[in-house]
Amino acid sequence: AEVVRILDKLERKYTEKGFRQLFKTITVDNGTEFADFDGLKRSRRNKKDRTQIFYCHAYSSWERGSNENNNKLIRRWHPKGTVLDDVRTADIKKIQEWMNNYPRMIFDGESALEKIRGEPEAVLLH
Repeated sequence: AEVVRILDKLERKYTEKGFRQLFKTITVDNGTEFADFDGLKRSRRNKKDRTQIFYCHAYSSWERGSNENNNKLIRRWHPKGTVLDDVRTADIKKIQEWMNNYPRMIFDGESALEKIRGEPEAVLLH
């Protein structure tokens, strides 16, 4: 329910079109937080599909490669097992900025920030 609530909030913030541009697909594991397939996939506003949802196989983290890579980058700052609720917002913002400027092979050596430049302002995350 919490994940669906956050997706609904993002959809309201970035509009239905902006949300679809940002989140063309979402790949999740089989955790209970992702059990509401229809809630994840469909817009609360008009009940149309807002994204495609893919579930990876159990114990197959390689099926979520970008996610696992992001986890690895975060662990440079906070090792596995760190209670992220205890991390200060300022520290999270610092990591976020660093990750958004980090060159990615998936983007041919560009950072996520460089890759999103030129996108319509409606889809830029602030």
